[in-house]
Amino acid sequence: MQIYILTLFPEMFAGPFDASIIKRAREKGLVQIHLVNIRDFSKNRHQTVDDAPFGGGAGMVMAAEPVFEAVEWVQRQSGQTGPVVLLSPAGQPFNQALARELSREEFLVLICGHYEGIDERVREHLVTAEISIGDYVLTGGELPAMVVVDAVTRLIPGVLGRGASVDEESFSNFLLEYPQYTRPREYRGYSVPEILVSGHHGQIRAWRRRQSLLRTLENRPDLLQKAELSAEDKQILKEVREQLQKLDLNVP
Repeated sequence: MQIYILTLFPEMFAGPFDASIIKRAREKGLVQIHLVNIRDFSKNRHQTVDDAPFGGGAGMVMAAEPVFEAVEWVQRQSGQTGPVVLLSPAGQPFNQALARELSREEFLVLICGHYEGIDERVREHLVTAEISIGDYVLTGGELPAMVVVDAVTRLIPGVLGRGASVDEESFSNFLLEYPQYTRPREYRGYSVPEILVSGHHGQIRAWRRRQSLLRTLENRPDLLQKAELSAEDKQILKEVREQLQKLDLNVP
């Protein structure tokens, strides 16, 4: 997969992409990440890429020209076309389903916005999608781009090496992941649940499914509306809700 990141601050990406899973994926050739400095496509000698907004107002707006020029250069250099994504608070919320969709692409362009916004012509005539990683304000699109690249890269076949682990992680099936434990079996008086060391794999799977349902009900009940629940799952949730109601606890 080829990922091109268009940014005003390429130096921000030095650390995150040179460690851990993304580093190994790059070394294996499973993903290639290219940083493109938007300033290189400015037509003025000061390499400015922003200007005052038409109609007045505070702040500066990123100009359309260098962004168009950068994207078109990338497409010519790579000989490929594909999604051109603007990282923006106005975009659709980023989630696991969208990460999985993007991981199937062979070519991806991410544009990191800055200043008070970006010329609307970029949205109207250049980008194919806008993505937001949350309802809060950041300095620019660099951190969101890192989040998107991390989430997408780990879903590329061969990156993790263990296909099952991807499907069992939180949000993959709209349920939060069940609790995990490792050695030692007891630490500071805190013990691992007996079921996990019982050797009964069927019972362990059932326990994990139940814990996943309970954790989702407690922390992200909204996800249950999207999850594919079996009749057994629904019965478990029904019993839990009834128990909580008897204790006069708020339950979604």
